Amino acid sequence: MAIPEPFKRNFETLLRAAGQGDLALLECADAVTGKPRYVICAVGREADAYVMTPFGHLHDGNPFEAYVPPA
Repeated sequence: MAIPEPFKRNFETLLRAAGQGDLALLECADAVTGKPRYVICAVGREADAYVMTPFGHLHDGNPFEAYVPPA
């Protein structure tokens, strides 16, 4: 199964942000449960404000138990 193009573009954006030192780890609240989530964000600027673009969150627990790699 191929990775969809929008996900590839988002990953490339994430790599560029990392290469430029424009990543942040933010504590946010889960929109459904309200529990804390630790979110990886790209940091940009819009006029005088910072813009945080979320890309994903760090997994609670053991990620090796949560995901199955491709065969």
